[in-house]
Amino acid sequence: MIITCNCEFNCIGKSVIASIIIGIIAAILSFTGIITLTPAFLWVLFGIAVGFLGLTLVTPVSESREATCCCRNLKAFFAGILGTILTSVILLGVTFAATSILGTIITGALLFFFSLLITSATCLIACRFNCN
Repeated sequence: MIITCNCEFNCIGKSVIASIIIGIIAAILSFTGIITLTPAFLWVLFGIAVGFLGLTLVTPVSESREATCCCRNLKAFFAGILGTILTSVILLGVTFAATSILGTIITGALLFFFSLLITSATCLIACRFNCN
């Protein structure tokens, strides 16, 4: 069965824009040294992303109209999950200086992906309960 995305609900567009803004702000704050990411915070983000991934694996698939409407949301949701896992593993495995350019970019990417994960999860819930 081919799932088509024919929704008028533009939650994912708003989620991506909000996530980009959060990622840029986090990168700027990380570069200036105002925020730093501790390993405990990175492990928490990694655990949340893995938990969401596990939850999606045990969630039953529905073939109703809501399921066809949610495929764009699922793509952003999985991008948020995988991006959060990968960037948190990179930041856990490699030690960056507090204000290094590469560390700042990866920190901004981590918070972009994590906010995309959270906002796309809310979009999925709204789509699942037909709130569009």
